[in-house]
Amino acid sequence: MTSIVRVLPDAADGMTSEWLAERLREAWGSTEIVIRGRLRDASKLPALVYRDEQEVVGLVTYELTPEACELVTIDAFRPHAGVGSALLDALEEEARAHGCARLWVITTNDNLDALRFYQRRGLRLAAVYPGAVDAGRRLKPAIPRIGNYGIPIRDELELELLL
Repeated sequence: MTSIVRVLPDAADGMTSEWLAERLREAWGSTEIVIRGRLRDASKLPALVYRDEQEVVGLVTYELTPEACELVTIDAFRPHAGVGSALLDALEEEARAHGCARLWVITTNDNLDALRFYQRRGLRLAAVYPGAVDAGRRLKPAIPRIGNYGIPIRDELELELLL
């Protein structure tokens, strides 16, 4: 049996911000995420967790504002098994339930797999921020200079889905 569970930081269900922090460190090397010049601790954000039986197979962290839902991190611990799609669908449902007009995400210019994933699921390129990752390194020096496929990481790309 599979399920997607909404987790709030430090909730009483055992999935605390420390539990989330451990998963994020495993997937991202850190809980700190730099997006658009803003450093955030993703373990302090709400999350949707995808469970298959008792095993966690994916999670997404996000931030809601009255007008939009920002997807901050997404991880499918079973690649190519529909986990990411299920999480994105659940997040879209969460955003609609909160009256958001759009769902958006930032990725980097080297993340071709993410660009393919998001576009195949209806998100469109909304903006390009040249040099944004270079600037983000001032906040988080550990951001690598070379990314996927040997591509230098320099820019942020914003994708959105109008709800």
